[in-house]
Amino acid sequence: MKRKKRPLTLLEIMIVIMLIGLIGSVIGVNMKGSLDEGRAFKTERAIEQIKDVLMLEVARGTPAHEVIEKKEAYLANSGLVKNPKKFLNDGWDEPFQVYLSETSPDKILVKSERLKAYKAKKNAKLGKTGDLDEDDDFED
Repeated sequence: MKRKKRPLTLLEIMIVIMLIGLIGSVIGVNMKGSLDEGRAFKTERAIEQIKDVLMLEVARGTPAHEVIEKKEAYLANSGLVKNPKKFLNDGWDEPFQVYLSETSPDKILVKSERLKAYKAKKNAKLGKTGDLDEDDDFED
């Protein structure tokens, strides 16, 4: 005796679509967190590299204030940076703030407001207390 195949009902199809949507939204939320982690990592590495390249120029005898004023040119001339204009933006495509330290006039600091906000949000989510110092993640 042959058994007849029963077609899928509309309710079953709707349940499957709802489950696929739910799984997709969970994956999407997790990917956004991964993207922000990647942007933060890229920004932290770029901060280190920009400081290192510019401080090398200061070590060669160029005044620090001149290096900051012409930072794009010095990054291009270093041979270590492919696209200086793009390199001077953080992972969120916002420009870095490059300035001299108030305590040490020959020390160059690099700051990203978006990285600072990301870290504050991450710390709040983890329940850590205390504010980030102005130059917490920018000084050696």
